[in-house]
Amino acid sequence: MLPWHQYLMGVLYILAGMNHFRKPKLYERIMPPYIPAHTTAVMLSGVAEMVLGFMILNKNTQEEAAWGIIAMLFAFIPVHIYMLQNEKVAMNLPKWLLILRLPLQFGLMYWAYIYT
Repeated sequence: MLPWHQYLMGVLYILAGMNHFRKPKLYERIMPPYIPAHTTAVMLSGVAEMVLGFMILNKNTQEEAAWGIIAMLFAFIPVHIYMLQNEKVAMNLPKWLLILRLPLQFGLMYWAYIYT
């Protein structure tokens, strides 16, 4: 039996991935312009989140999922920096919240790391 927080992580990533398909324009808008093929990148990242969310729920694949989640969160850092630098894509979020999202990424990475 997995700990409750591992189930929580899996469900959160599955829901987050599904949201990429519900609201793709939201994610396309926050992507830095130097990242090519925004629509494709949003769809692929949504699939990755869902697959990794399911994988973290399986004892046999949790370690690979944890490393995949860490890599994915690291890859998302430029999006958070872009949102912090560009008010047009910041979704009217307060500056302090945008700043807080950066260390939160590392907290989420650590959360995934405990399942390695």
